[in-house]
Amino acid sequence: MALRSRVRSLLLSVAAAARLRGASEGLRFTSAKASFEVAGAEADTSENEVVAPDFANRNPRNLEQLALARKERGWETTWPSREFWRRLRFERTQQYVEAFVEDPRGNIVVSASTQEWAIKRHLYSPKGVVACKNIGRVLAQRCLEAGINFVEFKAVVPWERHYDSFQSFEKAMTDGGVVLREPRRIYQ
Repeated sequence: MALRSRVRSLLLSVAAAARLRGASEGLRFTSAKASFEVAGAEADTSENEVVAPDFANRNPRNLEQLALARKERGWETTWPSREFWRRLRFERTQQYVEAFVEDPRGNIVVSASTQEWAIKRHLYSPKGVVACKNIGRVLAQRCLEAGINFVEFKAVVPWERHYDSFQSFEKAMTDGGVVLREPRRIYQ
């Protein structure tokens, strides 16, 4: 009699489990007993602490971030100077505002412009002071996402620094977390 009741309860639990599996595929039945044994002795971790004698740094910008990389100087008569790792350029025309970060070879690394539809649709005017401020915010965010924390920023035309649009762009970049001056190069 006891055997019959155990078999019946076992069959009912198997049938219930089959119904639950059919009702929900995400339900899994596991054993309450551990299937592995814990080793008595601990693993030797001393070999994890050994530093490899041959280390190859695969980050191409590591020396720039440590301020050890060489800056291309170019000729002394070259204007504007080419002595930077990343340069921020800000251009304002009669139709739009554009800002971008470039390397010494002239390749554009990160850019933002009021010609982009995602930026233009949130602005009243694509060329005002507010547009310059918003381009500064967007470019600062993009620079930080790209891993650029320091950029060289000089006005191409010296009297541009006094314009409200230029100052609002510069303030938005610094408020966004980008330092507008590169660290001095370490020569030793």
